[in-house]
Amino acid sequence: MAAKRPRDDEDARASKKHKKGFSVGPANLPDGVHKRKVQKIKREIIHKSKIKKDYAKLKAREQAADPPRSVYEKFDDGEQVEVAEPTVEPTLEPHPDRQVLLDRTSPEPTQPPERPQSRTPRKRPRPQPFSREAEQARLKAREEAEKQREQKLAERERYRKVKRLVSS
Repeated sequence: MAAKRPRDDEDARASKKHKKGFSVGPANLPDGVHKRKVQKIKREIIHKSKIKKDYAKLKAREQAADPPRSVYEKFDDGEQVEVAEPTVEPTLEPHPDRQVLLDRTSPEPTQPPERPQSRTPRKRPRPQPFSREAEQARLKAREEAEKQREQKLAERERYRKVKRLVSS
């Protein structure tokens, strides 16, 4: 006869599942700068999580020692409740200290003397390469355009003369 199967309840409590750690970066990095960087990042993450855990424990301990009080409850635990002084309603008038500053006659701000604008600019113009050649090309293009205009005008005049001769 086979052995009886053990109960699940006992084993579940006795054996704790092993938690796998977390990974940062690729697992197969060669030794070097990148691996050290990844290890440093992992150490920092672990350190920060430990600090957060410790802070959470401290916070829980503080809250357990001093339960939060409701704002709406009245406390008579031997504490003196200070009566607040009546607050002054806001007005449109400026504060007295500000009014004193405004009432003082302030001297007119002196404007610095304006410098003459006729002085040569401090920054020299940037040298343009081939500026003379470009200017000559512009002049040549202008002359060509004028020549073409004159030719068109002369051609029109000839056409008009021919038209007059043919029509008469």
